[in-house]
Amino acid sequence: MYSPSPNRYDDSSMQYARCGNSGVLLPKVSLGFWHNFGGFDPFERSRAITRYAFDHGITHFDLANNYGPPYGSAEDTMGRLMDEDFRPFRDELFISTKAGYDMWPGPYGNWGARKYIMASLDQSLRRMKLDYVDLFYSHRYDPDTPLEETLQALVDVVRQGKALYVGISRWPLEATRFAYIYLKERDVPLLIYQGRLNMLDREPQEEGIMDFCADNGVGFISFSPLAQGLLTDRYLHGIPDDSRMSKGKFLKKDMLTPELLEKLQRYNAFAESRSETLAEMALAWILNQRGVTSVLVGASSTEQLAKNLKCITAQPFSENL
Repeated sequence: MYSPSPNRYDDSSMQYARCGNSGVLLPKVSLGFWHNFGGFDPFERSRAITRYAFDHGITHFDLANNYGPPYGSAEDTMGRLMDEDFRPFRDELFISTKAGYDMWPGPYGNWGARKYIMASLDQSLRRMKLDYVDLFYSHRYDPDTPLEETLQALVDVVRQGKALYVGISRWPLEATRFAYIYLKERDVPLLIYQGRLNMLDREPQEEGIMDFCADNGVGFISFSPLAQGLLTDRYLHGIPDDSRMSKGKFLKKDMLTPELLEKLQRYNAFAESRSETLAEMALAWILNQRGVTSVLVGASSTEQLAKNLKCITAQPFSENL
């Protein structure tokens, strides 16, 4: 039987931040299940990472219907973890999932239609062995489905008791404004916005989304905070043979231009001047941006997660380099 650390909330390595104007406190570092928790990954490694996370105060686990691979398998892993480890601690956990990207064949397994959203959440709950999720997201903006349809589905999953809160991910600013008003008028406030934010990709800031969230009491959580590994020491001297970029799935080799390499080396030199790793500094930079509630990190080992958690106590850093 798993017995979590009795000091999991006393450890100074974790801090919590209020999510917008809500009653929710999220750990400043949350655990993302996008990679390393799928059906092709060793379950015992996934279990070790998740246990380590919870033992160190990470209460927020972030999933989506199609995380894996294969699709759905990260949620299957979560379901097994619930049954074997975390069921007694369900009320300490804040579990999120999403629907919006390709999940099953045919016209009803993608985007933002009510039929897809409702069916997807029902499937997610079955896979994760849960009665409800704490947070359910529209995973992406659908330009072809009326926003009212997508948003009303979010309202209804809360009213049905299948989700406690709702959020949106990667919606443009004007659609985000609409969502905020629509949900507020129906007493299901927009809890949080999930966006890609890191030192190399600052689109949510540049578009004004982060200011809008901060001004209106909506939380913000960053995904891909290390730019798929670019903001680590992994690529400072070229492309390793066993790296994600060498495989070319999410990172392409032509992305590592001489200009980008020079920028990464400059960032790294600044991190070293702070006695920090590049990854530690990059995460600390995000946490010090206006309106940021939490940062989502993935991990392929407990050692990697331990290193990422050092950003909690890193020196404050928000300026541009």
